[in-house]
Amino acid sequence: MNQLKQEFETVIGLEVHLQLNTATKIFCGCANVFGDDPNTNTCPVCLGLPGTLPVLNKQALFSSIKIGLALNCQINPYIKFDRKNYYYPDLPKGYQISQFDLPVAWDGHIDISVGNGQKKTIRIKRAHMEEDAGKLIHDNNADCSLVDYNRTGTPLMEIVTEPDLRFSQEAYDYLHILKLTLQYLNISDCDMEKGSLRCDANISIRPKGQTTLGTKTELKNMNSFKAVKAALEYEEKRHRKVILDGGQISQETLLWDENRQRTLTMRTKEDAHDYRYFSEPDLVPFVVDEKAIQDIKNSLPENPDEKLERFIRDYELSSYDAGILVADLSLANFFEDCAKMYPDTKKICNWINGALLQELNARKLNLKDIDLSVNDFIAIIKKVDGNILSNLAAKDALRYVIDTGKSTEEIIKEKGLAQVSDEGSLLVVIDEVIKENETVVQEIKSGKESAIGFLIGQAMRKTKGKANPKKVGDLIKQKLL
Repeated sequence: MNQLKQEFETVIGLEVHLQLNTATKIFCGCANVFGDDPNTNTCPVCLGLPGTLPVLNKQALFSSIKIGLALNCQINPYIKFDRKNYYYPDLPKGYQISQFDLPVAWDGHIDISVGNGQKKTIRIKRAHMEEDAGKLIHDNNADCSLVDYNRTGTPLMEIVTEPDLRFSQEAYDYLHILKLTLQYLNISDCDMEKGSLRCDANISIRPKGQTTLGTKTELKNMNSFKAVKAALEYEEKRHRKVILDGGQISQETLLWDENRQRTLTMRTKEDAHDYRYFSEPDLVPFVVDEKAIQDIKNSLPENPDEKLERFIRDYELSSYDAGILVADLSLANFFEDCAKMYPDTKKICNWINGALLQELNARKLNLKDIDLSVNDFIAIIKKVDGNILSNLAAKDALRYVIDTGKSTEEIIKEKGLAQVSDEGSLLVVIDEVIKENETVVQEIKSGKESAIGFLIGQAMRKTKGKANPKKVGDLIKQKLL
């Protein structure tokens, strides 16, 4: 494998399709929502019926410009649309309104980390507006496929990189940073399960030192970034084997079979001329005022890198802790809301990155999916500070608050989670622990004070985490030292 890596270089380019979260579709007034009954959000315009005329959604245009600016692109103020002609059952018009030679944005870049504090710039060739197609539904129990046209006409941005990626891990990292950047703009939910964000990948290999590109294959039908990485790794190995065996790579479009972890041929890849592009006759070209573009630029929110630097600087967090928060905008916002109510930002961060994320990961949920208020979260931390809750009981309280939606105060009373600090009650438990652990007691009396921690743990177990551990430790020392 080392020899193969020396002989060949992998070249990867990515195409990301992003659905915009506008209220209506890009060229008509139909609702742009996910999950409604099939074919209920359609009209003569998005179905392409004769005599209908499209009208551009202004918000889709402005969101597209915002994306271009956030990706460090040049913005083209001259807006022109083109027809991309092809037939497919989920494309009722027989063509797609897109942008061909004059994309709304071009010549951008994103930087990714490549280890040792180094960055690599991935160039963005273009980002253009277009309309989405419908959705084919394949029923294995029927002898036909069904079509849902609700998605037809949903505003899309297609973001295309230059072939600057060399490893599947770089592609994975680029997609994560791109998704995070787009989420910060609040122009899409970027949910791959809903199809809001979809990725196609082009891959080829060439001899080391060669500048011309090899024959590429295009990968489709990948439903996660992990699948993109796996598909690229599979194709890389396949390309190498074919060439080393004396064969040639065919330019084709491939599907990724998640179950079998392999690619399958979908169709021979078309070139641009196969789509017979020409200017869209029903949409007149126009120019966006430079002031409007500047206003959009001025309105751009803080990007992930800027937020990371600010969290490290203003809240005195480590780059690691700040990175976990910034990687999820909802977590970052939740943290800042908590910081307004409680001064110890490091402690807030520890609770979010620790107990809260553990609960979310165990439930396979995001913060937005649960019922947890800032007030209740901070109340739990304050109860620990006031020795009303032990750390263990506080984690239980957090779990119950999430489960029930009840307040922290209600949960503490209902579940009896408050710490026991009464000396009389604690001494009863401590006497039992001492009697049951005579060997440990002798070690403590012989000078091994670290063994006190074991007895504290036993007392906590007996009280089901309710005992005040500091108080228990003090009482044990009084008895044994």
